[in-house]
Amino acid sequence: QVQLAESGGGLMQVGDSLRLSCAASGGTFSNYAMGWFRQAPGKEREFVGALSTFLISPYYSDFVEGRFTISEDVAKRTVYLQMNSLKPEDTAVYYCAFSIKYGSPRRATDYRYWGQGTQVTVSS
Repeated sequence: QVQLAESGGGLMQVGDSLRLSCAASGGTFSNYAMGWFRQAPGKEREFVGALSTFLISPYYSDFVEGRFTISEDVAKRTVYLQMNSLKPEDTAVYYCAFSIKYGSPRRATDYRYWGQGTQVTVSS
């Protein structure tokens, strides 16, 4: 069992930067993926990006366009989502999630454990 807790959301302006954090606790795994998803009102949850112990670098959805960066502090068991050049369309609830699936999981169904989400609102 893995517990995840996101933090760092808020009300932002277009062009702002914001860093979300996801602190993990509970079970430990040698190999895993930590992903970020988001869900806007009336839309399906979509994959933002993730890092995997099977890969050297994080991987992202195309819409990120180099604006977001995922990093990890292993000692703190915390994963970060740095978001720059925020746009109104980035407004959503952002979730972190944990997967033990091999490779580079991108589907929500690949992730077993989820945080409660944190709201990010970007105002124009």
